[in-house]
Amino acid sequence: MRRLGSTRRGGRSGRLVATGVACAAALTAVAVPAAEAGPLGHRTVHWEAKDSGTPQVRFRGLSAVDRDTAWLAGTQGTVLRTTDGGTSWRNVSPPGAGDLQFRDVEAFDARRAVVLAIGEGEDSRVYRTDDGGATWTESFRNTDPKAFYDCMAFFDRRHGLAMSDPVDGRFRILSTRDGGRSWRVLPADGMPAALDGEAGFAASGQCLVTSGPKDVWLATGGGAHARVLHSADRGLNWTAADTPVPAGDPAKGVFALAFRDRTHGLAVGGDYRADQPSPRAASVTDDGGRSWRPAAAPPPAYRSGAAWLPHSRTAALAVGPGGTDLTTDAGRTWRTVDTGSYDTVDCAPDQGCWASGEQGRVARLER
Repeated sequence: MRRLGSTRRGGRSGRLVATGVACAAALTAVAVPAAEAGPLGHRTVHWEAKDSGTPQVRFRGLSAVDRDTAWLAGTQGTVLRTTDGGTSWRNVSPPGAGDLQFRDVEAFDARRAVVLAIGEGEDSRVYRTDDGGATWTESFRNTDPKAFYDCMAFFDRRHGLAMSDPVDGRFRILSTRDGGRSWRVLPADGMPAALDGEAGFAASGQCLVTSGPKDVWLATGGGAHARVLHSADRGLNWTAADTPVPAGDPAKGVFALAFRDRTHGLAVGGDYRADQPSPRAASVTDDGGRSWRPAAAPPPAYRSGAAWLPHSRTAALAVGPGGTDLTTDAGRTWRTVDTGSYDTVDCAPDQGCWASGEQGRVARLER
């Protein structure tokens, strides 16, 4: 993982914006074509800010269970949960985790969730709760000083993977078959060699994503090419494909992936440095990631998270510190619909879409 805010590999979160007053989201309408409005029932939706009460925390980990229930994971070992649509948030952080940086959370429902802490060596850990965060069990602690875990994803309630930056020249994959209660490192034989300088970005919990029972994709940057690696057998064997997203620098590459099925996917990223441009910050695939083509009109700046709108074949959102973009043609063109800062976005099947980011920011998509 590249530290966001630095070009050095490893380390913790990028600098927090000065704490103080929590930002209120600008409620910019997101127009959805009538043909794609579907169960939304309306042609326009917007982000509505929810007060998390934690302006000192940056939430790069987010899991949307439904419109009422969502989990957040962030800096200072913080995990929050809401079950009333964001009206109130309960701090359910694991005890003694204050020095950890949680970057990913995968929730199965309001009571069961798994969180990933990122970092070098023993800073990379996994915790699981079965009682809504009242108690936690540490189910994995990395003991290899060369490993640095970035992201985590589940195929179902039992089977999941976590990925580390390359160890001995190959990305390392961690596997669970019991819902995150135990983990094992998978053999590296089926993993292609990493490029020089290649790694993942722990920016949104979306550098590793799944679709269906066995397909998984891994996003990279930092090397000569920004690549997407794909496995069709739950992480045992992988193939790699170049994307048009610029790389060649530790701050550049694909930061997030989103697949609406096993063939149609989106990749977003760019250069996370605020003073650097991010041309060609998005690309699309319709063959399961075997090939990628650039978006004809990409987002205008770096984007770190992406999600398909539920039950839509053409509409998706991309978010980043500079705003939110909408596509209504399956990623070919994007337009900015909100300028609020978010790091990640996630949608549940019941139309519950959430976004989160710096200064405790969290919002839900409203009709």
